[in-house]
Amino acid sequence: MFGEKVILVCIVGLILNLCGAGVAELSGLPVYLDTPGTIFIAALGGYMPGIAVGFFTNLFRAGFDPQQMYFSSISVLVAIFTAFFAKKGFYDKLDKTIFLIPVLALSTGTLDLIIESFLKSASVESLMEVKINFAEIFSKELIDKSFSSLLAFALLQLTPPQIKKSFKTFGRRQASDEMIYGKTNSKSLRTKLLLILILSSFFVSFSIALISYLLFKDAATEDRIKTVDGIVAVVLNEINPNHVDDYMRLGRTSEEYRRIEEELYAIKNSNSNIKFIYIYKIEADGCHVIFDLDTSTFESDKPGEVVPFEAGLALYEKDLIAGKPIPPIISDDEYGYLLTLYKPLYDINGKCQCYAAVDYSMDILSEYIRAFIIKLIALFIGCFIFISAMGLAFVENHIILPINTLAYYAWNFSFDSETARQKNIKQMRSLKITTGDEIENLYYALLRTTENVLKYLETLQRARTQVSDMIFKVFEMDKIAHKDSLTGIKNKTAYVEEIAKLDKKISEGAAEFCITMVDVNYLKKINDAYGHERGNEYLINACKLVCAVFGEEHVYRVGGDEFVVIIEGEKVPLCKYFAAQFKMEMDRKNSNRSLQAWEKVSAAVGVAYYQSGVDNLADDVFKRADKEMYANKLAMKAVRTD
Repeated sequence: MFGEKVILVCIVGLILNLCGAGVAELSGLPVYLDTPGTIFIAALGGYMPGIAVGFFTNLFRAGFDPQQMYFSSISVLVAIFTAFFAKKGFYDKLDKTIFLIPVLALSTGTLDLIIESFLKSASVESLMEVKINFAEIFSKELIDKSFSSLLAFALLQLTPPQIKKSFKTFGRRQASDEMIYGKTNSKSLRTKLLLILILSSFFVSFSIALISYLLFKDAATEDRIKTVDGIVAVVLNEINPNHVDDYMRLGRTSEEYRRIEEELYAIKNSNSNIKFIYIYKIEADGCHVIFDLDTSTFESDKPGEVVPFEAGLALYEKDLIAGKPIPPIISDDEYGYLLTLYKPLYDINGKCQCYAAVDYSMDILSEYIRAFIIKLIALFIGCFIFISAMGLAFVENHIILPINTLAYYAWNFSFDSETARQKNIKQMRSLKITTGDEIENLYYALLRTTENVLKYLETLQRARTQVSDMIFKVFEMDKIAHKDSLTGIKNKTAYVEEIAKLDKKISEGAAEFCITMVDVNYLKKINDAYGHERGNEYLINACKLVCAVFGEEHVYRVGGDEFVVIIEGEKVPLCKYFAAQFKMEMDRKNSNRSLQAWEKVSAAVGVAYYQSGVDNLADDVFKRADKEMYANKLAMKAVRTD
C-alpha cells in the first residue's frame, strides 16, 4: 500500500515537470519549469526517486525534442543537489530554501552553458565565444529555480506525514523502520558491489561508445571515399588518354589543355572540401605533371615537371609505376588532414597513361566525430548516474541493509538475562526480511537457530554453573597439589611434571633450557639455635631472594632446603648472570649487621645448560647442576653435617 503511494507521488512529480515545461514553451516564458517535481521528490524521498523523476522527465521530453536527452545530466544534478541538502534540513525552513536557490541556479546555469556550447559547436573554443551570455543564462536559471524551489517547498509542507514516512522506507525489503549498517570498512560488501556496478557500467558504456565511434568514423570515412571516387571519375572523364603526352609537351599553349584546366577548376570550386586536384604520369623517375591546379596557399607545378614521390606514396610506388590501382590514403601533414585518392586512366589497349588524384579535406569529419563524442558523453552522464542510482538502491535495500541488520543483531545478541534474550528475539522476528532469495533463507535460518538456542539456554546455563563449580574446585585442588605449603611456590610434584615436559621436548629436538640448583646452608644450625619457627623464616627469606632474582614462575622447592630453577627460551643465556646476581644479593644481605641470622641467606648455587647430543634426559642436566652446586658448597665450606 505504501509502495503504491510512493510511486503515485513520483508520477505526480513527473507530471508536474512535464506540464511546467509545456506551459513554459507554449507561453514563451524565459524559464524552463521542468524541475519543480524533481526538487519536490528529491527533497521528499532522497537520491533515487529524485534522479528517476528528473531522468524520465528528459526521456519523455526527448520524444518531442531529441536534444532534451542531452540535458538529462542537469536534471540529475538538480536531484543530487536537492537530496544532499534536504538530508541536512535545508528544505525544512523557507529561509534555508531561499538561500540554496542562487547556488542551485549557478550550478545548473554553468552546466547548461557548457552543454549548449559543446552541442552547438562541438569545440572548447566556443566557451570563450559564448561567455558573454552567462549573465542571461544565470538570470533565467535564477528565475526558474526560484519558482521551482518555492513550489517544491510548498508541496513539502502540504505532504501528509504518512507519505513522508513511506518514502523513507520505500524499496526496503524488511519491516524494521530502523536502518542498521553495523561495522563496515574499506573492504565492505557495499564498497565492492558499488565498485563492480560502477566499473561494469563504465566498461559497458565505454565499449559501446568506442564501438559507436569506430563504426561512425568508418561509415563517415567510407562516405567520403565514395564522394572523392565520384569526383575523380568526373576528372578522368575530361582527360583523353591518347593526348596525355601532348598535354605535358604543349601545356597551356594548347586550347584543349586550357579547356580541360577550366573544367578542373570548376570541379574544384564546386566543393570547398576539395583542396587539390592534379594529374600525374607515373614513371620510375617520379611523377610527371600533366595538370596541377593553383590554390591560395600553394603554387601549382608546371606541365612536364617531375615531382618526387611523396612519403605517403612510398608503399605504393611499384604499383603506381605498373599502373595498378592503389587504396585511398589518409594523411595529416603540412597540407592538412586529407583523404587522397589516385585513380588510373587506361587507353584502349589497357595501358595506364596517367593518374588523376584528388586531395579531399577531412576536417569536417573531425568536427562530426567531435560532436558525436560530446553528444555521447552528455547523454552518457545522465544515463550512467541514473543506472548507478537504481543499482545502488537495489543493492542497498536487497543486500546490504538485510545482511548488515542480521550481522548487527547476531553480533549484539545478548544472553545475559531472560529479559534481554526475549527482547532480542522479538526484534529479530520484527525484521520480516522479504528479499525472496538466499538472504531471506539466511534470515529465517538464523531466526530458527536463535530460537532453538534459547530453548536450551536455561538448561545449558544450569549445567554451565555446575561445571564451573566443579572446574573451580578441581583448579583449587590442583593448585594445592602443586604448591609448597611453606613458601607458596611450586613444589616437587610440579617439578616432576615439568621435567617430564622437558624430556618430551628433548625427544622432539626442540629443547632449550637451563637448570639451576640452589641449596640453602646452615638450616640445621638456625633450627637448633633459634627454633624451627626461625628456621622456617630462614627458608622463606631464602626462597624470596631466589624468586626475586630468577623469577617466581621458574622456581621449585624440591626438598627441605633445596630449590631448583628451570629457565627456557630466550632467557637461557642469562642464567649465569642470574646466579652471579643471586650471590651478590646474598653477600649484601649477609654483610648487613642489623639483620638477624634467620633474616640473612646463605646458599650454594650450581648452573647447568642442556647440551643437544649429550643430554638424553633433563635429569642429566639436573645432575650436572647438582654436582656444580655441591662443588660450590665445598668452596663455601658449608658441607652438610646432618
